[in-house]
Amino acid sequence: MLRTVTLLGATGSIGRSTREVVAENPDRLAISAVVGGRDAAALAKVAIETGARFAALADEGGAAALAAALSGSGIAHGAGRSAVFDAVAMPSDIVVSAISGAAGLEATFAALTPGRVVALANKESLVCAGAAVMARAQAVGVRILPLDSEHNALFQVLGTEPISAIRTMTLTASGGPFRTWSVEQIAAARPEQALAHPNYAMGAKITIDSASMMNKGLELIEACFLFGLRHDQLDVLVHPQQIVHGLVTFRDGSVSAGMAVPDMRVAAAHCLGVDGRLDAPPTRFLDLALTAPLAFERPDLVRFPALGLAMAALAQGGAMPGILNAANEIAVAAYLAGAINFPGIAALVEAVCSQSAPQMAAPADVAAALAIDQDARKRARALL
Repeated sequence: MLRTVTLLGATGSIGRSTREVVAENPDRLAISAVVGGRDAAALAKVAIETGARFAALADEGGAAALAAALSGSGIAHGAGRSAVFDAVAMPSDIVVSAISGAAGLEATFAALTPGRVVALANKESLVCAGAAVMARAQAVGVRILPLDSEHNALFQVLGTEPISAIRTMTLTASGGPFRTWSVEQIAAARPEQALAHPNYAMGAKITIDSASMMNKGLELIEACFLFGLRHDQLDVLVHPQQIVHGLVTFRDGSVSAGMAVPDMRVAAAHCLGVDGRLDAPPTRFLDLALTAPLAFERPDLVRFPALGLAMAALAQGGAMPGILNAANEIAVAAYLAGAINFPGIAALVEAVCSQSAPQMAAPADVAAALAIDQDARKRARALL
């Protein structure tokens, strides 16, 4: 059976991996709609190459450029917020949510319509409004499959085991480019150094988050909602080889690991296959005999305070995860613009979180989540 796919974040790294999986399985998958951010030329190229029927650019100002790039292609298109919703509303079996940051929240929530599968790579949707998103998915009968490599590994390891069988879940982290750096070296890190991830080619924002280990903190929050766990059932281990992506410790003391080569196409293939595995090319298979010895270590919260801030936000709950995420997005942009140094990212996030009311309730819907997000961004900019 041919499954149709709507691809949100089509021009990013997750979008590229998803497109490659679709191209490898033309008898089982077809892309019906693509959504991009600001690059009209890149989105038009993706739409033409994938044979999409509709292309939506989030940036309304790029409407003319998108129309020109798609001229003569026969592909319907639009730009702006309404066009993104039009793309999400098109009939499809699977929606891949890979728009980076809180900007993906509205589109992800809109994608939760009966009978669909949502392959979720936009962790901020759950960080900002996890309870609301999961409740909506359950109410309308949507399956959410995790497309982040760590969560996907945990999902596969868990299988049919009930959540009650779990003692803890452990997400692994590469440690980023600064894993062995001193506090002094990290303080002087230039953006080009922070963007040099050892294992993955990703967008700038998520790569900086990996360098600060904030990304792993956001993933802990995501896992809490995805799997329905308490914050004290989640843990992080630094694993520079990125072969083991997640570990599940069961109540009886047994531990199962999700292992694969560090390639986002593995998780994408699992999600797009839904209930039937897709074939993988030989380059995507793991040969343990050829890998370096596998090492694990505890994260250093002194050198990487952003992870500790995310853990604290998860433990506090309520609106704090969304506040943390919004402040971090402003801080990362400021670092990339040269306005603050690398330690300034965590410092700004901590300042915004510390001035937020600890009793703020978790958002009940997308509108409330976006209001929390915008307020935190405003306060972060003021502190800058």
